[in-house]
This record gives sequence, C-alpha cells and structure tokens, in this order.
Amino acid sequence: MKDFINKTEKELKSMLGEKRVALRNFRFSIAGSNIKNVKEGYVLRKDIARILTLLTRGVTTK
Repeated sequence: MKDFINKTEKELKSMLGEKRVALRNFRFSIAGSNIKNVKEGYVLRKDIARILTLLTRGVTTK
C-alpha cells in the first residue's frame, strides 16, 4: 500500500491498466495450464483493489 500512496493519479491509472492486463493474461494462462504460481492472481486482484480505493478516496499525495 505504501508503494501506491506516493504515486500521482496519472501514475495510478497507468498502473491500474497494467495490472488489469496482467490479470487477464494470468487468467488465460491458467485456462491453458501454463502457470506455476497460482498466488499471483490473488496478489494482482488485491493490488487492483488497493489502487481503485486510492483513486476513489483521492488519497494521493501529489
């Protein structure tokens, strides 16, 4: 969470897009049984939720 607080709104939105693409790719690789680290999906979903929370509340420092 500390990593996200020091980012600007623009940086958070770009990170959100990257995380969503990574989650989509993760889900497709799960379907194809190409993934070893299944915890990665959990971490990506939590990061997306944290970013959305900061954007909604407007907690960014810059």
